[in-house]
Amino acid sequence: MAKESFFQDVYEVVRQIPAGRVTSYGAIANYLGTKGSARMVGWAMNGCPSDVPAHRVLNRTGLLTGKHHFGHPDEMQRRLEAEGIAVANDQVIEFKKRFWDPALALTL
Repeated sequence: MAKESFFQDVYEVVRQIPAGRVTSYGAIANYLGTKGSARMVGWAMNGCPSDVPAHRVLNRTGLLTGKHHFGHPDEMQRRLEAEGIAVANDQVIEFKKRFWDPALALTL
């Protein structure tokens, strides 16, 4: 799979994350059949189009590891909180409850 098409596949998955829910880089990689490529998903998210809700993608423990890509250090948290997701110390509260697994929600 070419890098460009992989990035587009990542963006299509992220566009389907419902408001008020979050997922992880690894869950997206697993869904796309590239388990172990969570960092590549993160790389894709670094330059994603503006219509991709990148704020809903976190690390495997719910940390806002991508927050420095949002222009302002509090922007990612602000977007999550606007969707009703509580954040403290750069981590989503009740991450497991808010977690959206593309492998369970989507079909290839």
